[in-house]
Amino acid sequence: MKQVAKEVLRSNAAPELAGEPVKTPSVWLRFIRQWDFQLMILPAVVFLLVFNYAPMYGILLAFKEYNLFKGFADSPWVGTMHFRMFFESPEFWDIIRNTFCIALLKLAIGFPAPIILALMLNEVGGLFKRVVQTITYIPHFMSWIVISGLAFSMLAADHGALNDLLVKLHIVKDPVNWLSEPKYFWGILVGLNVWKEIGFGSIVYLAAIIGIDPSLYESASLDGASRFKQIFLITIPSIMPIMMIFLILGIGNILTAGYEDILVLTRNLNNGIMLPIGNVLDTYVYQMGILNQRYSYASAVGLFKSVLSVVLLVIANASARKFGRTSLW
Repeated sequence: MKQVAKEVLRSNAAPELAGEPVKTPSVWLRFIRQWDFQLMILPAVVFLLVFNYAPMYGILLAFKEYNLFKGFADSPWVGTMHFRMFFESPEFWDIIRNTFCIALLKLAIGFPAPIILALMLNEVGGLFKRVVQTITYIPHFMSWIVISGLAFSMLAADHGALNDLLVKLHIVKDPVNWLSEPKYFWGILVGLNVWKEIGFGSIVYLAAIIGIDPSLYESASLDGASRFKQIFLITIPSIMPIMMIFLILGIGNILTAGYEDILVLTRNLNNGIMLPIGNVLDTYVYQMGILNQRYSYASAVGLFKSVLSVVLLVIANASARKFGRTSLW
């Protein structure tokens, strides 16, 4: 009787559970079946080919000594000279340190921040939720020029809003010169980035939370699980695949520590003092390529950053695929 029951369960089970090989359709067959979806993404594919892949021909500039008068094709080849110059430059390790430290801080604080906000907004409703969403979304649409001006007004030592508040609360005796102290720059930069993107980044997580089956929460409530336990037992595991995808993309972009925000803040705050601790790969490429007109050298630095980013992305994706089920490919 037990053997019969086992056979019945095995016959009713999924093919992969029953030990039978599962035949998956080929890539071309799935492409044909999904022709309407492929047609929808065709404009995006054309955009990527024209603006992302076609310009990759310019990578050759990193292996040449570009001469404005000779042109791209007739400029002499120099091999890996520009890469060696960058690796041997005195500012190399400072730039790498700044890039990784700022990027890791942004990832460590900026990655969980929208998740926490989405979880908090999911627990409230009505007018309060809509007001909070609107307030947190607005900074995403503000330019860094405007944000740097707000930061200057808030953090100024002379009648800055933050200093006035700290002095009136007797937390500090004298105003703190936030804008001229290099030790505060990374905190200001990361804090402004989190404030700017936390609301917009929570949209995806809120959409994923809304898609969770309500019966799971009802069953958990019947079993006596509190709202706090439901978050850790239902909500977070349900949105874990999306969290992993964004984490992999964040690791792949870890060398993109910032460009507009650092460039604007270092210029508006105090360029001479803040630049040494705010100089990252992107700003260094801007300085060498645009300001100093060393186009080949800047291309080599940019190519170094791109290759290293791809390596980090592949490693992060392979690790996610090995230790979990969610990966980009």
